[in-house]
Amino acid sequence: MDQADIPALLSRLASDEDAARKMAVFKLQSSINDPAFADVFIASGGLVVLRRLIMTTGGNTLAYSLQSLSRLLEVDMGWDIFEGPNAGELVERVVELIVTNPLVNILRGAMSILVGLVSHSQSTARGGTPRTPGTFGFRALKPAVAVYPQFFELVIMQLQSADHALCANALMLINALIRDAVSNDSGPTLLVSSAKGTVPPGEEWSKFIKKLQDLGLIKAVYNLMQSSSLQDLAHSLLEFQTLTKILLQKWRAVRVDLERPEHRRALKGLHLASAPDRRQTNGGLTTLSPTGRPSTAATVVASEEGGKETGGEPAAGRKSSRRHNPEKWRRLGFETESPASEFEVAGFLGMMDLTDYVRKNEDGFQKLLLEQSSRPLNERCPVARASLAVTMILYEHFEIEKCDLDDIRNGGYYQLIDGGGKAHDKLFRPLLLQWSRLHTAGLHAFFRMWKATGATRYDFDKVAELVRILIDQVVGQASRNKDVLEVEDELHEYDSGRLRELQMDLLELSFEDQWGSHLFQVREELKHEALQFVKEQRIRCLLQGSWFSKPQPHRSDHSRSESLKPGQEKGSRLYQPWRFAKLSHNRRYLHYADFAEQTAHDPGLEALTEKIDLLSTSSVVSNVSNADDAAAAGENGNQASSSLTSLTKDANSASATAKSTTKITIYSLSENVSPELASLATAGKTKEQPILTLHPLNHSLASEWLDGLLMLLNQAPITAETNKLVTLVSEYGLKIRLLNVRAEAVDNGPVPGAGQVPSREGLDEDYYYEI
Repeated sequence: MDQADIPALLSRLASDEDAARKMAVFKLQSSINDPAFADVFIASGGLVVLRRLIMTTGGNTLAYSLQSLSRLLEVDMGWDIFEGPNAGELVERVVELIVTNPLVNILRGAMSILVGLVSHSQSTARGGTPRTPGTFGFRALKPAVAVYPQFFELVIMQLQSADHALCANALMLINALIRDAVSNDSGPTLLVSSAKGTVPPGEEWSKFIKKLQDLGLIKAVYNLMQSSSLQDLAHSLLEFQTLTKILLQKWRAVRVDLERPEHRRALKGLHLASAPDRRQTNGGLTTLSPTGRPSTAATVVASEEGGKETGGEPAAGRKSSRRHNPEKWRRLGFETESPASEFEVAGFLGMMDLTDYVRKNEDGFQKLLLEQSSRPLNERCPVARASLAVTMILYEHFEIEKCDLDDIRNGGYYQLIDGGGKAHDKLFRPLLLQWSRLHTAGLHAFFRMWKATGATRYDFDKVAELVRILIDQVVGQASRNKDVLEVEDELHEYDSGRLRELQMDLLELSFEDQWGSHLFQVREELKHEALQFVKEQRIRCLLQGSWFSKPQPHRSDHSRSESLKPGQEKGSRLYQPWRFAKLSHNRRYLHYADFAEQTAHDPGLEALTEKIDLLSTSSVVSNVSNADDAAAAGENGNQASSSLTSLTKDANSASATAKSTTKITIYSLSENVSPELASLATAGKTKEQPILTLHPLNHSLASEWLDGLLMLLNQAPITAETNKLVTLVSEYGLKIRLLNVRAEAVDNGPVPGAGQVPSREGLDEDYYYEI
């Protein structure tokens, strides 16, 4: 639509015919987002006509009018419509539509207008023309909300709407209201409950935030973050997440001050919730009131608060009957009797988390304190310190400090939203909204780790580090769709042994970062030493000797073997199911013999009538393999690089007397081979001839003999069991050497020049070694 058509358009907008107005405003909404067109429209008195349509019409005409005003505000024009003497009526009309009108197209436009109205207070505060106080921001909505108190409840209900555009507008409105509070000069004190009496500025915001939470805001946004409609609401959800981090920042920045009534009341509530006057009575627990009469904790709170309300002091008799406890705060887990100073790091956020935990778990809190009081002072878990530690662990885990309000204003990182599912799991952290539940679960995990490790007060930082690793592992690796209940269960059930292993792995990674080249050299040395150690162990297994099963030969093989050795007696050709093999002391000959049964004592070398010269051995072929062995062989590449080993399946092993499933065959290039094994040779494919076959009784024995024979041939081991043993020995050696490294050296790394051999330039050979 051209600018020349604006006068005719205005005349149709002012027409008494609904059809003419509807068509005119329909065309208006598609053209008014052009700044040049909007400027002429406003100069021609279009705002007055548009306001009249919003105030008097309904149906589609009203929806088009609201959409036109919303698009006009998007180009930062038309704000004068909210500054006239009747601006309050317009705002009230928009609020009324949200409360009373069920049509989605009207609700979308109305909420979009309120988003612009609330957000404009921040844009004018950054260098724009000063506005009349109360014209924009939450103050502009306050009179209308007073008329329609159910406004916020209905806005939050729209977060469950099936219309994603309406849902997004509702969340944008909530974000704008919270952002208006954060941008206020009063800062986080807007959200702090005040004492009765003088009401500080921003007290209405404390009620507003609490009301939003009571109406289910957190649960609604949490469900949206985990829903499949995330892409349509991504910007609004990410802004809400950022605002949540900023609020946590503000809470931490508030200094705990006992001069502030709400802080003093919070500490007093902690003390009373701990049941300081509880004592054991007939197997039960009784709380004594200040007068010495049995009562509940609530009675104590009510009586003391009642004294505050009347402005009176406790009676002299009552005051004298209560003796001061010298460990009033230390029994709760504080280090000193001045608890306010211990909130220096966590700020009021730490106090909020601690009081929230005590309020929701009062019975468990009291039982925990009673349990701790029965232990020696050195072994008691400091509950308050643990709560503050968990608060800071969560604070650092979610990187709260890195968030800034300018991130919302600039929106530069929002382009990462288009990265897909994996990017969403990194950007969106629904568990952040479950801060209180995560804090409670983390604190319970702290208590569990303290008990499981038998920690003392000097081990506090070590237990806190374990909890930090636990939260990083469980919360950090949780997907966007993982429910908080599952996370709580994992935090509760995570095994402390697994956690210690994970801690060692992370410690090794930190060493790798700082000591990479030095560790590589040490590992290579230790691996070589471990290989030599395991080689000696495997060879000693051969020196000790072992029993092997001997499968019954096929009839053709048996008949063929009858004529191989004419000098043998007939009885010697009978099937004997056992074979014993043993390495000679000089490690050159492998002696063996067949037996009808296993003897009580292992036979000596003199009883082993057969032997082979290992110097004539060319290769060792085996089917010693399981899933792990095959994987280890593939990783090491030993089988592919050497012609001395191969892994195959033996189809006939099931017929063995001892039900052996493994086989080791020793080959030689010698022509003097046993005729009994001639049929096993792969004639035509290789010149090698089998000279001995062994059938180990189990995989462990097969691993010992296969790798022992390979190592005698100066080959690397190939079975997973042996490689695992080599790794185990080398890793233990590394850990023992790392005991010489001081704790502070983990982060600092080696000193400059460490590991370098000094130059001998300018030196002669006139030196000696001092022993």
